[in-house]
Amino acid sequence: MMGAGKKEENEAGGYKMEVKLLSQDKNAGKLSFIVKDSTPTLVNALRRMIIEEVPTLAIENVEFRDNSSALYDEIVAHRLGLIPIKTDLKSYELPSECSCKGKGCSKCTLKMTLSSSKSGYVYAKDIKSKDSKCIPAYPNIPITKLLKGQKIELEAIAVMGQGKDHAKWIPCMASYKNYPIIEVNSAGERCEEAAIKCSAKVFEFKKGKLTVTNPLNCHFCNACIEICPNGIKVEESKTDFVFNIESWGQLDPRDIVKEAIKRLQNKADEFIKLLR
Repeated sequence: MMGAGKKEENEAGGYKMEVKLLSQDKNAGKLSFIVKDSTPTLVNALRRMIIEEVPTLAIENVEFRDNSSALYDEIVAHRLGLIPIKTDLKSYELPSECSCKGKGCSKCTLKMTLSSSKSGYVYAKDIKSKDSKCIPAYPNIPITKLLKGQKIELEAIAVMGQGKDHAKWIPCMASYKNYPIIEVNSAGERCEEAAIKCSAKVFEFKKGKLTVTNPLNCHFCNACIEICPNGIKVEESKTDFVFNIESWGQLDPRDIVKEAIKRLQNKADEFIKLLR
């Protein structure tokens, strides 16, 4: 999916879009790619599907057995709910799509426990999960702090959910922008100030000549055009877009995109059926 592909005619006589991978950092959960020959409507639909529809696990219910820390139960529960939990999309389903019809079973919920009486901070890594694959994505997130003699003990239920219902289920930051088209003509070749004023470091002035070195950094502030209006031209592509994803840790960025596309296709198929 993420490779640069050859254009192929579809049944309607048009062309399929191309997707070209720009960069990928698995450790940081970041993914950038270019979508070619598309429309703002379709690219924005993908962004919305990622944020609103891709399901993840998040703690929804907490039962306290003991909590003598300085934080109220409600504060601790709120913090627990915002801890990103690694999610296995093959093993878990949304309650609404589960065979239990939302009653809560091992396919749509996950039991987790926390028990500590040790002085010092209680971290996300202290949470014990019934599924070793689905644990807090960041082990060093602080939950509360215990003094000598204090204790916290609870049972939590993580549930599959979607970002359209609550932000804690959003899997990532997803954004896009039009692909920048930047041209420097003979009148702008000696405009060294454009390279100095450009905060995005799009230009480089070397050997008495201005060149475009990092066009994808451009965020269309037009500072370069204000400095050199007759020598630099910046336009936004109407068909090509730069898409960026930064996962919160629940899912791999590639899996996020694949799941979003699958759900977008399902919605399109459902819409076609309704039209018939």
